[in-house]
Parts: sequence; structure tokens; C-alpha cells
Amino acid sequence: MNAIRHSLFIKRMVAYELALCSQFNRASHIRVIKSLFAFISRLGDGVFWYTLIALLPLIYGSQALGAALHMSIVGALALALYKAIKSVTERPRPCVVKQDLLLGTAPLDQYSFPSGHTMHAVSFTLVALHYYPELAIVLLPFTALVALSRVVLALHYPTDVLCGALLGGGLALLSFTISG
Repeated sequence: MNAIRHSLFIKRMVAYELALCSQFNRASHIRVIKSLFAFISRLGDGVFWYTLIALLPLIYGSQALGAALHMSIVGALALALYKAIKSVTERPRPCVVKQDLLLGTAPLDQYSFPSGHTMHAVSFTLVALHYYPELAIVLLPFTALVALSRVVLALHYPTDVLCGALLGGGLALLSFTISG
């Protein structure tokens, strides 16, 4: 009986998330919105973050090398973590499950859970803000847009984004504990 209830709960949850995906995805039917979120998503592929890592020492001097290295290590760990989780969960993307969703940009890999873009955006943002809180005015809105883009573009479910954010935040916080 518990297995049946569990199965019904999962089915309802997936249906609810697909309905949310459809609601968010409607925005991508407006060309300028789709283009904006596709651009944000492309920057979130790594371009924005790697550029930031490279620019930190140019902007803040040699003392920023530690922050850049910290961000690089957290980024590498996030990549390994998200690939490991995706290989176990193998959750299909919403655009695969519900073909009437408008795919906003090509996915970088096959599976949906967790959102690697969001995991990286949150972890990079938290590490960068630890060293340079004044960057919040740029990094916080950009991170929010990256996370939102993943659902608007039909690449992720809201829980993929939420869990990606929690994992990225947890990884950044763990890195602060380890680095002292």
C-alpha cells in the first residue's frame, strides 16, 4: 500500500512540475524573451564564469589569485558532482517528456537532474561574494536569471533548479569550511 501511495505521489509531483514547466515555457514563445534567456543560458555554460575568474586578478590584483583558484576548484568539484548525480538519476528533460514544450536552446547533455548551470552559478557566486561582496549587484541577478532560464527554456524542472542551487550552495559552504 505504501508503494502505491509513493508511486501516486511521484506521478502527481511530475504532473505538477510539468504544468509549471508549461507555464514558464510560455514566456519563451515571445522571441525577445526566448533570445534573452538563450543568451543568459549560453553565458551560464561557463563563458561568464571563466571570464570572471580570469578578470578577478586583473581587477583586484594578485591577491585575487586565491579567489580565482578557489572558484576554479569549486567549479571542478561541482562538475564532478553533477555528472555523478546525473549518471545515477537519469531523469529525462521536460522537453523530452512533454514534446509540446518549446525547447529554447540545445541541452549540453541528456539528463535533467540536477541543473548543472544553477549549481555552478550558485557555487561560483557564493565563492566570489565571499571575497568581493561588491560583485553582488551583478552576480545575484545573473545567477537568478541563469536559474530561471533553465525552466523557461524547457531544459529543467523546477526541482532540478532548486536542487542544483542547494547543491551549489552546499558545495560553496563546504569549501569555506575546508579552506578555513
